[in-house]
Amino acid sequence: MEALLRQSKGVCPFLKKTAPSVLRTMSTTAHQSPGGGTISKLQHYARRCPVMNKGLAVQSAKINHARNYSKAATSSGIVKSLLEKKLHTTAEKKANVDTQMYRSEQRTPLAAQAKKTVKKPDVYAGPKPAAPAVPQFDYEAFYKNELDKKHKDKSYRYFNNINRLAKEFPRAHMATKDEQVTVWCSNDYLGMGRNKHVLKTMHETLDMYGAGAGGTRNISGHNQHAMALETTLADLHGKEAALVFSSCYVANDATLATLGSKLPDCVILSDSLNHASMIQGIRHSGAKKMVYKHNDLEDLENKLKTLDPSQPKIIAFESVYSMCGSVAPIEAVCDLADKYGAITFLDEVHAVGMYGPRGAGVAEHLDYDAWANPNRTPESQKGTVMDRIDIITGTLGKAYGCVGGYIAGSAKFVDAIRSLAPGFIFTTSLPPATMAGARTAIEYQARYQGDRRMQQIHTRELKDDLNSRGIPVIPNPSHIVPILVGDAELAKKASDMLLTDYNIYVQSINYPTVPRGEERLRITPTPGHFGELRADLVGALEGVWNRLNLKRIADWEAQGGFVGVGVQHAEPVMPLWTDAQLEHAAETPRVAADNATAAMVMPIAAAAA
Repeated sequence: MEALLRQSKGVCPFLKKTAPSVLRTMSTTAHQSPGGGTISKLQHYARRCPVMNKGLAVQSAKINHARNYSKAATSSGIVKSLLEKKLHTTAEKKANVDTQMYRSEQRTPLAAQAKKTVKKPDVYAGPKPAAPAVPQFDYEAFYKNELDKKHKDKSYRYFNNINRLAKEFPRAHMATKDEQVTVWCSNDYLGMGRNKHVLKTMHETLDMYGAGAGGTRNISGHNQHAMALETTLADLHGKEAALVFSSCYVANDATLATLGSKLPDCVILSDSLNHASMIQGIRHSGAKKMVYKHNDLEDLENKLKTLDPSQPKIIAFESVYSMCGSVAPIEAVCDLADKYGAITFLDEVHAVGMYGPRGAGVAEHLDYDAWANPNRTPESQKGTVMDRIDIITGTLGKAYGCVGGYIAGSAKFVDAIRSLAPGFIFTTSLPPATMAGARTAIEYQARYQGDRRMQQIHTRELKDDLNSRGIPVIPNPSHIVPILVGDAELAKKASDMLLTDYNIYVQSINYPTVPRGEERLRITPTPGHFGELRADLVGALEGVWNRLNLKRIADWEAQGGFVGVGVQHAEPVMPLWTDAQLEHAAETPRVAADNATAAMVMPIAAAAA
């Protein structure tokens, strides 16, 4: 029987998964037979098997009528034959027994015996029992609880109905056209969203090519507008290639996730104030992350020292940090990257269009004269800060007034992201009109510096006015004017009061955009915020600070200073734009840029006509 068991295990699922000790126990345990008498529990289970049921029937006939056999095959031989035929893998077959082997007067039909042993299907004919009363998850209660948390800590976000008016920039209306307000917090830093050349290009492209792109870049969404825009962006940043995404959030996420997951044993070193898109991309990459203190070169280098020189490393940081206005030490970060074998990933989202003689960002601005030279060559660009950056990302949705994001770098890098990044591959391409309009905006700002010059002048004047009244502007060298409040509820009240009582829209900035306790109002002057509008804003802020009894510079100084406000003996923070650069920016007249841009737009108009 042991030999039979070993042989049967190879083909019988029941025997294969049942321990021999269990089989022995079952063979000695009595079970009431349906036909009367007792059988072992093992026999009871065997009768359920289409193979063993037949074998048992033959075995039973042999035992009961052994004297009637002239040449009886042994039961083990019969079972072995059945197993060799692997009947359990084929359709059911009836047992075949030679009738001449039995005496006619005592012969019992084998089929009748087998019929008695066939077990009825294990199907319960009665009603099925009801499922146990287990409480299901309350999804709506979960949503409510999460929202209650946001309301409780005053970080719940309210959206205001702000409809910007292209012909009255920077004015907007709210629910009705009579409810007009002045917008002081838009990221359309230069007012390019209403630029006549951009609008003309978009109208004509829309009329000729329609509203949408028609699909992903791989499926009908690749067109002349995408190629022309990417060529313009690559030239803007002095790189071999560029790639356009639906937004810079997607560009950052997709690029960092792809690089971090593909580079073997990659480590990404991330500035502590990096944007959520970069943080998300690093998280999605699965790569090891090391966060260094904001703009702290010593901390960055200490972390680089701990890594193997041959290990792939990415230093990810921004040029202008939009909530505090600080500017990264880009050149020094490049030095550390060269020293420790890392590549640099620079987010210029809040800097493109705003800095540099052509609007390429802070990296270009750091070598202002080199890039302002109309006779520059690829050789003369070598070694500049922008040339040293490996990967530059930017947006078309802020200073350029449109929508979209992009990356720029070497041709092989860009092609790798194009081929590997799901965030690019599976996203519908930007509409042709959007890409054409963005290209016009970039070309216009590359020729004309008057808008960013005026924006810088308005920023300087506003910061001076606020500081003279003790309203706490967080010091920074950029175009951002962050006003410290330090309390989420008060920041929301200040924003609401400005809107309802003074018709001025300034959004409050709370957690998680900024850390708790550092809540603020974020103001962004534009070229259109002239003296009268600025005077209205300063007077309104003065009234709000008095009515809400908000802390002024002296109050923060009495507490020892906070996030740069009220810090005694602090070195003054100088603007990134120097006076000499502002004078140079005034040399190009608007009419020259208008004429040059109009000439570029003309082919589109002719084609549309």
